[in-house]
Amino acid sequence: MSGGNHTGKVWFVTGASSGFGRAIAKTALASGDRVVVSARSEDDAHDVADEYPERGLALALDVTDADMARSAVAKAVSTFGRVDVVVNNAGYGHVGAIEELSDCELRDQLEVNLFGVINVTRAALPHMREQRSGHLVQMSSLNGIEGLVGGGYYAASKFAIEGFSESLAEEVAHLGINVTIVEPGPHRTRFANDESARWASPIDDYTDSVGRAREAIKQLDGHQPGDPDRAADAIVAAVRTPSPPRRLPLGSLAVEHIGARLTAQLDDLRAWSDVSVSTDFPTREGERGSTS
Repeated sequence: MSGGNHTGKVWFVTGASSGFGRAIAKTALASGDRVVVSARSEDDAHDVADEYPERGLALALDVTDADMARSAVAKAVSTFGRVDVVVNNAGYGHVGAIEELSDCELRDQLEVNLFGVINVTRAALPHMREQRSGHLVQMSSLNGIEGLVGGGYYAASKFAIEGFSESLAEEVAHLGINVTIVEPGPHRTRFANDESARWASPIDDYTDSVGRAREAIKQLDGHQPGDPDRAADAIVAAVRTPSPPRRLPLGSLAVEHIGARLTAQLDDLRAWSDVSVSTDFPTREGERGSTS
């Protein structure tokens, strides 16, 4: 296997053993591109990569290990000659109240969901800078815009990805590198089942808030309105467009909820704008605080 004379894109997908990562890897491979299919266990990536042995490469990757991330990206470059698209998909949800998760549980959540994205992004950037091209697809969530009862640390990780990626996009645009933040609503992945999601030990006082959310999440599993394969088609199409979006919500619930959240935020901004601007130093001559 080598770089050869392929003209398609080279993808590097994390968390590709299931869900969005798996669907994106399969869609990109089926379209003729080359794909590094990475997962915590290489065995979990082989069935996807082995369907296209000349264009698929299965790699083990623990995204919380920065050295391993650098080695995996270097392997991708040495195998295919370049990396055009990085999909930072690895992550999981840990359901529980802010108070319910242990210190270890909350740090594990942020290590995978946030620092994993940072590790892989930092590993890919030197190669993309050298190429003067590339596309970073950062998997956020509807809950990167709207908070989630029972998922405060998950939401915190996704809100952080949004700010990190917004800043990154402005830093690298002049280098020919694009950044797209993907914000899916509920899709029919394994995200909410017991194989993927983790569940904190409940505290009775949170039954009426987090307890209800916990049950709603369990009942939603397998009935989410979003189709991961259609989501993969949308992401691949966004990457291929000459002017890719900065943000890409996926699913009707994402569009509805994000729209409502942004409208409410704008309403607050307008309602409190007089108070907000009153905290500036006065600028007219003769007013207290004027430096003239």
